[in-house]
Amino acid sequence: MAPDISNSTVEERREYIKRTYPCIANCDMCGLCQVFHGKDAETAYDDYITGKRSFMDVSTDYRR
Repeated sequence: MAPDISNSTVEERREYIKRTYPCIANCDMCGLCQVFHGKDAETAYDDYITGKRSFMDVSTDYRR
């Protein structure tokens, strides 16, 4: 479960994103960058990492 922005640090949230969406350096096999519209996961979840928006709010952006 994603750390809540109200009781976690930027570092904890960044680490969660890195663990949850690891780059395997093989875009043909992975597809995460396509899911995130050409962005890596850290860039896509920047608002969550910096505490501006919840994990679910940001995730909703990419479920369309």
